[in-house]
Amino acid sequence: MHTWFKLSHHGHSGRLRSHEYTSYGPLALLLVLVGLALLGCSVSALSDPPPQASSVSLTGTVPEAPPKVAATITSPASSQHLSTSPVTIKGTCPAKTLVEIYKNDIFAGSGPCGDNGTFSFDIDLLLGQNSLVARVYDVLNQPGPDSKPVTVFYDALPAQSASLAPLNFGGSQLLLNTDAVYRGAFPDHPLNIPIDIIGGSPPYAVNVQWGDATNKVISRNDNVTFYAGHTYHKPGTYQITLQASDAQGRVAFLSVAAIVNGQPIITPVASTSKASLNKLLVLWPLYTSSAAVVVSFWLGERREKHILGTGMSLHPQF
Repeated sequence: MHTWFKLSHHGHSGRLRSHEYTSYGPLALLLVLVGLALLGCSVSALSDPPPQASSVSLTGTVPEAPPKVAATITSPASSQHLSTSPVTIKGTCPAKTLVEIYKNDIFAGSGPCGDNGTFSFDIDLLLGQNSLVARVYDVLNQPGPDSKPVTVFYDALPAQSASLAPLNFGGSQLLLNTDAVYRGAFPDHPLNIPIDIIGGSPPYAVNVQWGDATNKVISRNDNVTFYAGHTYHKPGTYQITLQASDAQGRVAFLSVAAIVNGQPIITPVASTSKASLNKLLVLWPLYTSSAAVVVSFWLGERREKHILGTGMSLHPQF
């Protein structure tokens, strides 16, 4: 065995070290600063008001009586013969209502009544005699009285007699139909419109102008009801225009109004306060544990120094 290689334990001198390796001063300062920050966040979270009805902005309309004044059709004039379609229909109406026009009890189109108490939009006519009636609706979709009928004649074919000509759904005329009025749509929410093509010869092409400078052309090979969808980005009243053509070059026209309402604004006050409180419930135990660890180490070192100091006084070294 080689004597030049041996292991021996280092003897402890029993002297106290001149300095400590743990910097308790900066740690204590850091704990104080973190504690103050947590305390401020806790006070702020607890001072937030509890969820109240005022946290949500809601809009509503107080119910009122339906319109009592009927609309009046001023153009075209009664008994007038027309050779082109669509035709512009005009009249008077109660302000801020919606006007629907019916031709021989078939929906022909709709449009808003202006602040000046008048309406004006285009409608398509049936071949022969058309009995036109205007009906107004308020913002609650309550109908008012019907207007006095106005009878006009669409003379695309030889002059019609005074009797009403029955509508031939398989005949040569091309017609468009849809639900009368669209209400309750919101900005950035899709609006789907059901469209019916009546008569004509397939294939069909339907051009939908949405009233916001955009349009969509839809091709159809049958008369089955289909839906055209669109999304408006701003509230308001939009005039939607539908124009269709078939394989024989026939055309049809329909104009309807779409009302886009503003969305309710929801302020998430309650949810924000709840999330802050949940975070604080996690941070406070962590902070308390960290502070306890630092204090425990400090007390441990103080105890060790005390024991070492007592031992040196009992066993002095020479």
